[in-house]
Amino acid sequence: MTHWIDKSALASLLEPSARRMLSAVPAQNLSKGAVVFQPGDAVRGFAIVLRGRISVVLSGPAGRDIQLYDIEPGQTCVQSTLGILGGVDYSALAVCDTSVEVALIPRDLFQQLLNRAPPFRDFVFSAFANRMQAMMQLIEQVAFVRVESRLAAALLARLEGDTVATTHQELATQIGTAREVVSRQLNGFVNQGLVTRERGLVRILDKTALRRLC
Repeated sequence: MTHWIDKSALASLLEPSARRMLSAVPAQNLSKGAVVFQPGDAVRGFAIVLRGRISVVLSGPAGRDIQLYDIEPGQTCVQSTLGILGGVDYSALAVCDTSVEVALIPRDLFQQLLNRAPPFRDFVFSAFANRMQAMMQLIEQVAFVRVESRLAAALLARLEGDTVATTHQELATQIGTAREVVSRQLNGFVNQGLVTRERGLVRILDKTALRRLC
């Protein structure tokens, strides 16, 4: 039977001793919509997603949400890494967008592997650096890029054929603004002839114009 390690990004990196240390860690299956962690939860381990996608969202004091990042196969969670290394609890909410298979490396074993397995340590810090770079880009987008440009980019990123199946709240969370702002901006796109709106659906009429807005 194939072990989860053989399906992970670690497969070609780990030395035999490190593989033995991880061999007792089981993979877990989570259903769509399951909460992986929420603000205030203690960090129990280092998660590696093997299948599916998890969204990590931060909620502000006024109830506005922003999507920090997705965790997809081969990726790790920067909140978990920060929690283990810094001894802090989770500050965001993680929810399964799809059914998910994930391996959770317990905190003690994670620390042992950091100390004893250089390839594992390199994997952890490389993933951490890449995720932090993406977080910096997110901050730059929210701080300096106009809402209409962020919304146009979000629509194009979610495009399937000529439609985007999404809600105004999902778009607002993705680009870091309020649902009312997204609704107002979409109305502007409709008036410009760029899109049409249906219930739970946005139909793209002018991709070229949206790309220019990006």
